Amino acid sequence: MLHSDLPDHTSVLREVRELRRVGLVRLRELELPALARAADMIDLPDGRESRPAAVERLLRLAVTRIDPGNLHTAAEYSLGLAQGTRDWPPADRRKHAAGVYGVSVERFRKHHEALVLGEVAEQVIRMAARAGQPNRAAQSRQADQAGEAGDVGPLSPASSGHRSLRVRVGERTALVTVHVHPVDLLRDVDVVVSPTNTYLALPEPYKSSVSASLRRVGALRGSTGELVEDLVHEELRRWAVRHGAPGRAVLPGTVAAVGAGALVEQGVRRIYHAAVAVPRLGTNDYDVLPADVTRAVARALAVLAEERRQFDPPLRSICLPLLGSGRGGLPYEVSLGMLWAAVEAELIRGAQWEVHLVVRRPAAADLIERQLAVVKAVAGRTR
Repeated sequence: MLHSDLPDHTSVLREVRELRRVGLVRLRELELPALARAADMIDLPDGRESRPAAVERLLRLAVTRIDPGNLHTAAEYSLGLAQGTRDWPPADRRKHAAGVYGVSVERFRKHHEALVLGEVAEQVIRMAARAGQPNRAAQSRQADQAGEAGDVGPLSPASSGHRSLRVRVGERTALVTVHVHPVDLLRDVDVVVSPTNTYLALPEPYKSSVSASLRRVGALRGSTGELVEDLVHEELRRWAVRHGAPGRAVLPGTVAAVGAGALVEQGVRRIYHAAVAVPRLGTNDYDVLPADVTRAVARALAVLAEERRQFDPPLRSICLPLLGSGRGGLPYEVSLGMLWAAVEAELIRGAQWEVHLVVRRPAAADLIERQLAVVKAVAGRTR
């Protein structure tokens, strides 16, 4: 793709400003050719996603690439990307964004808002420019995203198996095992973390997500395959009743630790349902905030520490998918980065967990290998 095909910063910024003024709930009414072109360039539409949805996802991705801090938070409020702000009037969004900086609304409008929206536009341009470099990498990401989200074709022979990575954490080296196969093929891992929504409502077992797969393989079935007991669903329902949460939402980052049902026959002893996906009212879509991925993984590791000696032998290993990277829409590198932040913190503090990651596609495993190699290299330079 030629650099001249990139949308210019002025056009992108103008459209970002217009979207801030109108709001995400009226996105379908807007003509946003520069943002639409950028979404096309980084292959966000997957054939099932509408153009407005692709533009919204582009903006969410752009904001996740802004370093955490006032700029990031103000961008979320300004564009209605923060949880619960999607339908806020523009004046309310601007007021909360101004509050992030502790300035008046008028001061924010004249000064800070231009910086905030300009940074969002800059991130959009950078993503489009990077996508135009190696076309092969973009195709790989697109195929990988489709696989993780459930639009899965036949897996190649190379997609099965495991990779062992040695990653420097603090003063020691940790072994991370990457499983390159569907989650229901896991064997001999004590705990599997399963992403779920804040209502702890599991998808139907015939679907292709991680949580649906675990529900399916964890069910008790008769000799002809008929369902005898939906064990994973029942375990989670009982957890919700015990904790006073049946039918209501829990806070993002909550972890419900339950039995693994029929998965015990595969050496899996616990499923930790991590509530990271916040349903978007009136749609079939979810929002996943990167910070909630870190929060959920940190909580899962804390629960593991609490439970480990209640079992014989004690719990020792935990397996994590790339939380939020399916219908939650997080890019794989963002999910991995937020997930690893929690894992690394525990390992540096001396935890001896056996860490496993599971993905469907070799391309996702390649990304993990590259990202953790960077972690190792940085750690090596700081010793």
